[in-house]
Amino acid sequence: MNSCGLSIISFILLSVLNSFTSSQLEYIYKKISPAVTLVQYTSEVTNQITGTVSRKDGVALGLLVSPNGLVLTPGYVEVEGVESFNFRVRLFIEGEEKEYSAIKLKKPDDVNVVLLKLQDIGGTQLPFVEFHDTPNLKVGSEIAMIGILGETLDYVRAITVARVGAIIGKPRVTYCIDENVRLGFVGGPVVNGDGNIVGVVGFDLSKAEGGEIYTRSGHPLIYQYALFKKYISSPPGVDESGGEQEAWLGVITQPLTDDFAEYWNLPKDGGLIVATVVNPSPASECGLKVGDVIKKFNGVTINAKYDRDVSSFTKLVREAGSGKRVEIEILRGGMPMTLYTTLQPRPKRSYEAEEFEWVAGGVTVREITPDMRISLGIDENVSGVIVYRVKSGSPAQLAKISRGMIIQAIGNRPIKNIGDFKDIINELSGVKPKEIPIFIRVGNISGFFRIQPIWED
Repeated sequence: MNSCGLSIISFILLSVLNSFTSSQLEYIYKKISPAVTLVQYTSEVTNQITGTVSRKDGVALGLLVSPNGLVLTPGYVEVEGVESFNFRVRLFIEGEEKEYSAIKLKKPDDVNVVLLKLQDIGGTQLPFVEFHDTPNLKVGSEIAMIGILGETLDYVRAITVARVGAIIGKPRVTYCIDENVRLGFVGGPVVNGDGNIVGVVGFDLSKAEGGEIYTRSGHPLIYQYALFKKYISSPPGVDESGGEQEAWLGVITQPLTDDFAEYWNLPKDGGLIVATVVNPSPASECGLKVGDVIKKFNGVTINAKYDRDVSSFTKLVREAGSGKRVEIEILRGGMPMTLYTTLQPRPKRSYEAEEFEWVAGGVTVREITPDMRISLGIDENVSGVIVYRVKSGSPAQLAKISRGMIIQAIGNRPIKNIGDFKDIINELSGVKPKEIPIFIRVGNISGFFRIQPIWED
């Protein structure tokens, strides 16, 4: 009994001895917090079942890791079905808050972080952290973490402490934090008992998020410096995930659940039901039809049964590579069929669409992308440009033109794309007519609108 009591007392004394003092925490906070930044960005989230796209703003912690403006931020800003862009980084320099635009670099394949590169920093002296190669962490080791509190607390920097709760040895050394971590601390620097910055707080991706190689999802971890050291010393190139070489099939699918399989008298081993076929696309060219069930793609068996499995198929198609000829095994009416097609470069998505502002008319238009057609129900035969913004009090607003309308002709000249729109407007700018008839489609109804531009002298 006494022996047990002494063991407990010894453990308590050891914990106290290994704990950070308030003065140590204050020193760590003052030294490191200037390098902790607020990252703001915009995301477009694609519903893998319906194809609809929604836009939202997001925030994340950023950590300056080099004097030339390299910022480390959590990997959750980029997962399957989410396209993030318009990155801005807010940081304090000599007591003054400044904001810089940033570009996203290609995401590493082996650690769930994203790197950003600040733009137009000039000769600004940026605060940044330097990591220590040796974690020197054991089970029970206390760590300090710096993060950012929420919007209601003005995104103020904060410090907290936790302990290493477990160490997993395979497939790579993984340090597990012993308690939940607030979202604002994910990506934040981790300081060991020696006062060294040894890594950042991280979360591995689940399989549904495209993280087959990440094996410890769902629990806060410490990403030790060795995992991302090479990406700081030799940063990856600019993210080209939205580039022309990303492969595209041109379908929207949903999982073959057990209920669907039973209804159609099919084996309950999963698959993907084709819900929409974009035309034209590789899918339409090879003869895929709505209701087909994809069982194999490019030699890989498709066992999708849940919504989260759809993103894995999207990733499989994308990574097959543009220009690759693929074999698709399907069930049509319960009968097996094999189709062949060549994947094409993914077309522009809505956030990449080219836009043009017609100042005299007070309207900004955008080209119509395939995902816009799907989400807005625009038929493939409908050509033109879509109204994106209408300036308050402008000639366009006075003419009752509003967002979402499709401009198909100006006067008697048809508009097939945004290039046509630009050419016609540029020509009219030289003539400066007092009134212009514009043919517009609103839903399934079309008609003429009369606009009186305010031309510049």
